[in-house]
Amino acid sequence: MLEYISGQQQELTPTTVVVEAGGIGYLLNISLTTFAALEHNPSGSNVKLLVQEIIREDAWTLYGFSTASERELFRLLNGVSGVGAATARMILSSMQPAEVEQTIINGDHSRLKNVKGIGLKTAQRIIVDLKDKIKPADPTLLLQTDLPNSSAALEEALAAMVMLGFPRPQATKALKKIFEADPSVTVEAAIKKAFTMM
Repeated sequence: MLEYISGQQQELTPTTVVVEAGGIGYLLNISLTTFAALEHNPSGSNVKLLVQEIIREDAWTLYGFSTASERELFRLLNGVSGVGAATARMILSSMQPAEVEQTIINGDHSRLKNVKGIGLKTAQRIIVDLKDKIKPADPTLLLQTDLPNSSAALEEALAAMVMLGFPRPQATKALKKIFEADPSVTVEAAIKKAFTMM
């Protein structure tokens, strides 16, 4: 079982990163939280990501995390019946890990229900299954908003949303509104705002 991968960050999108270690390029699926932690790194910089393997008959997928707390939350969410790895990543892309924990602790199923792919029963199941397993974290939630923006940022956000399963026309419409209202919005923040508009 892989614990972490340490190597050079080669390719980065809001949903994936390629880390080269020992001459092998590992493709890791990531959340927007991990993307935000990596996006300022130049290509070729050294990174260390914690890893969770998801092995099925038809696929072997790696998920990468910048912090142990995010990986632990991913494992807990993935362990809930009806919540797969893709849905766990979607939850962690829609909210910061501390926000997810607070949502579960508060029993706020309506907020969980707003995440794509989560219905009322699944949201309630997540809360029932995890409420006693979640320990409150630091409530300080930081969003990076210092990146300059351009049409390239809109395209990057759109590509990420399409990869996460959102229909291209609706995602384009939502993102255009967001970037027109605030041209300095980061890719991560734009995607999170678009989630609430879909």
